[in-house]
Amino acid sequence: MFKNARLFRLQDALGQDAMALEQQLSTRRFQPCGPLTLSTMGWSEPLGGETQALVHEAAGCLLICAKRQERLLPASVVAEVLEERVSDIETAEGRTVGRAERRQLKEAVTAELLPQSFTRSRRILAYVDTVAHWVVVDAASERMAEDLVSLLRETLGTLPASLLRPSVPPPTLMTRWVSEGRGEQGFELGDACELRDPKDKQSVVRCRGQDLAGDEIATHLQAGKQVTQLALEWEQRLSLVLAEDLSLKRLRLTDELIEDSGVLEADDPAARFDAEFTLLIHEMRGLLARLDGLFGLSGSDSAEVPW
Repeated sequence: MFKNARLFRLQDALGQDAMALEQQLSTRRFQPCGPLTLSTMGWSEPLGGETQALVHEAAGCLLICAKRQERLLPASVVAEVLEERVSDIETAEGRTVGRAERRQLKEAVTAELLPQSFTRSRRILAYVDTVAHWVVVDAASERMAEDLVSLLRETLGTLPASLLRPSVPPPTLMTRWVSEGRGEQGFELGDACELRDPKDKQSVVRCRGQDLAGDEIATHLQAGKQVTQLALEWEQRLSLVLAEDLSLKRLRLTDELIEDSGVLEADDPAARFDAEFTLLIHEMRGLLARLDGLFGLSGSDSAEVPW
């Protein structure tokens, strides 16, 4: 299930139901790297290889999955083989290998070694909320989220999604919560945060397992540091770390919520995944609506993300 959430606002309706989206994604279904391909990315089954569907629908949300595969060919390996080839030529022919010839040799070495290299694959889950108009990507990095959204835009031809432009700077509000020792509107402070000096980006303090209302944190705040990441619990139903770019990390439904919802009683893994995903959707809608109100996300720039 989702452990991260990178958020994009849908300015207009997606205009695709599950069946239509399935047909569109099938035109870019994932294909493994060929012998000379450095990387490839396409759509894969969100529920795993035992199914064929590229779209899973639940509660007005369309769950999708992008799969990226990369060939692992370290530059140091290429450089080592290249130096051996250059040395052999210079010894055998008694001359110096020039820059242009070295470049050609490097290309030849890369082409020779690439088919022998290992591959690494990773899956990136995302869902499109056609009711609340969000695209939510389970990606730890901004780049991974951008790659998925770019692939979706290329596949559909257009995607009216925009980055978030909060009218209230997140560090300002998170710093106030920590300085006051309490959250607001359903948020409770956790036991972890990151503080940075806005005048010195290298000055960073990371705290875990700590009382955020304690004297040590207060000292850092008095010195001018701002909270840029903050562990929170929302409505005692969902725990998370909120970052200054409004990405969510370490997402986790509370054990009590999962037990009370009956998710654990599902008969098979697919049914359990569906039940937990539906539960997550409901909680995320409430959470994102609250974040929208707190940070003024409705006023986001409506221009498409320029990727």
